Amino acid sequence: MAWKTLDDMDLAGKRVLVRVDINVPMEDGKVTDTTRIDRIVPTIQDIVKAGGSPIMLAHFGRPKGQYVPEMSLSPLVPYMSDATGHDVTFIERPSRDMIDALPATQVVLIENTRFTAMEEANDPQMAGFLASLGDIYCNDAFSAAHRAHASTEGVAKLLPNCAGRLMQAELSALEAALSTPKRPVVAVVGGAKVSTKLELLGNLVAKVDHLVIGGGMANTFLAAQGVNVGKSLCEHDLADTARDILAKAKDAGCDIVLPSDVVVAREFKAGADNETVAADACPEDAMILDAGPQSVARIDGILAQAKTLIWNGPLGAFEIEPFNAATNAAALAAAKLSKAGSLVSVAGGGDTVAALNGAGAAEDFTYISTAGGAFLEWMEGKTLPGVAALQS
Repeated sequence: MAWKTLDDMDLAGKRVLVRVDINVPMEDGKVTDTTRIDRIVPTIQDIVKAGGSPIMLAHFGRPKGQYVPEMSLSPLVPYMSDATGHDVTFIERPSRDMIDALPATQVVLIENTRFTAMEEANDPQMAGFLASLGDIYCNDAFSAAHRAHASTEGVAKLLPNCAGRLMQAELSALEAALSTPKRPVVAVVGGAKVSTKLELLGNLVAKVDHLVIGGGMANTFLAAQGVNVGKSLCEHDLADTARDILAKAKDAGCDIVLPSDVVVAREFKAGADNETVAADACPEDAMILDAGPQSVARIDGILAQAKTLIWNGPLGAFEIEPFNAATNAAALAAAKLSKAGSLVSVAGGGDTVAALNGAGAAEDFTYISTAGGAFLEWMEGKTLPGVAALQS
């Protein structure tokens, strides 16, 4: 690996600029889920332990370069102090003199980097200003690494740099899953539309041994093979694209796994009357809302032989019962194999995390990424500016 970690840096007496992602959900001024705050704790604590002062840079929401009071980071200070076990000093308009006047291991949070348009423009002037605030740059925000912003990419080129603990864990997990995986490798890709995951599918067929396609995407592939999918969610205009992906997979020796049986219903609501039919027997007036038990048994068999699993997206309409059954069953099978040590499982993407949490499978997966767009772009084989800057 070409990037450095905190262990490679001399942090004693240094002001360490740390790019974090604490873009947490809030309601009525209160944080409703502290996951993102909790995950940066090891980095902050390790910097303090080594005698350094963490100066945190973060964005919050989309203020579009303007000062928006409700997007201030100040309400997060008590949560940050609780999580890290250190008093956090909030600075709205920082200067190096102000920072140097603080104790040697003081934890600092700087106001929302996106309150100026210079951040998203990756303006060299802003990057230079941020660099003046610290001695070392540490990126711990993999979830923002697909953005070439002043605080993720520009400043990294101006100071000695390294990856924080969360970034290190994320990069190591993804490297193990896609760059140097143990084979056979299985990818589970679900979701509503093929159109949002074209590059992902194109990249994966060349890299994995089995590609399980679920959700509304599977309907598009079934329809492309001449199967009638009734009133199901389906991108009929992408039939040629789906056939191209199937042909590429065949050339690459990648086994594409589509549902052989499906759960259908006449209405999309919790507890709707439903039946399980063969994948090519969907009634004209019904829609496919989940993969059937036969399909799940096939997926379980593939997972039992696999060494590496990459998971992005559900196998059905997991938000409503009983159409979460296939996702839950396959996720629990993967979790059991991971816990037993026979499978390295890496999952990411918003819906994915919600689906695995709903199944009660998340805690036994090898690694769950909190990144959405960055995780997808990595799986698509793209270079992430925030990661590339650490390697230069």
